[in-house]
Amino acid sequence: MLAAIVTTYVAVMSFGGCADRLLLHPSTDPADAGRATARFIDVDGRRVEVYTARSPAAADREPEGFVLEFCGNATRAEHITQFVADRWKNHPVEVWVMNYPGFGRSDGPARLAAIPRAALATYDDLKRIAGPRPIFLAGNSMGANPALHVASQRPCAGVILQNVPPLRRLILGRHGWWNLWLVALPVAMQVPVELNALDTAPRVTAPAVFIVGEQDTLVPPAYQRLIVNEYAGPKQVISVPAIGHWQSLPAGAEQELARAVERLWQEKR
Repeated sequence: MLAAIVTTYVAVMSFGGCADRLLLHPSTDPADAGRATARFIDVDGRRVEVYTARSPAAADREPEGFVLEFCGNATRAEHITQFVADRWKNHPVEVWVMNYPGFGRSDGPARLAAIPRAALATYDDLKRIAGPRPIFLAGNSMGANPALHVASQRPCAGVILQNVPPLRRLILGRHGWWNLWLVALPVAMQVPVELNALDTAPRVTAPAVFIVGEQDTLVPPAYQRLIVNEYAGPKQVISVPAIGHWQSLPAGAEQELARAVERLWQEKR
C-alpha cells in the first residue's frame, strides 16, 4: 500500500504540471501596446506573438542595434515593449518582446517546456533581420532565465538582467522546508534545465549588467547573487537598496543603468 501511495505521488508531482501552474500566470485578454506593433513567427507549427517598437533615436532612421527582452511570469509584451524602447532612448535600436506560449495571442498551452524553443526561434527570426547589427538580450524576474538561455546558445552584444531567480534553488530553498521537500523537489525538477540560470550563466561570456533589488522578498538578493557569481562574462552589478521585486527603479538607479547601457553600446561587438 505504501509503495502504491508513493508511486502515485511521484507520478502526480512529476507529470501534473505543478511548476507550470506555480511559475506561469498567463493572460489572453486584449492589452494596450502603445506604439508597439505585433508580428508573428512560426515555432514548430505554432505561432508566437512578438511586439516591436523603436527607440526615439531610431524613430526616423534604421536601427543600428536590437534588443530582445523577455517578460516576467505575469507580464505581457504589450505592457513593456514601448517602455523598453524609451529606456534605450539615446540609442537607435528596435526592441522585440515575445509573448510566451499561452500568453496574449501566442498559441498555447502555457508550459515552461515550450519557452526555450520559442525564445531561440524568436532570436533566430530577429537575427535574420538584424544581420551583422548587434543584438542585446534582457529580462526581468523570470524573463532573465530565457534571456540567459538564449545568450548561452547564440551570440549577443550584452545582457541586462534584473532580479534574476535561480528557479530550482529558489523553489527548494524557499519552499522546501514546509513540505519536507516532498512537493518542492519534484516541482523544482520540472523546471527545464534551459531555464535554470545556475546552469546557463556559467556558459555566457557577453558583458552583463545585473540589477539587484536589495529589498526583494520574492527573490532575495542572496539568491540573485548566486547567479551573478556563476556568470562567466564581465559584469557590473547595480545594487538598489530601496526596492523590492515589483517596484520601478528610482531615478538614481535609472541613471546608473543608462550609463551601463552606454558602456555596452560603446563596446558592442
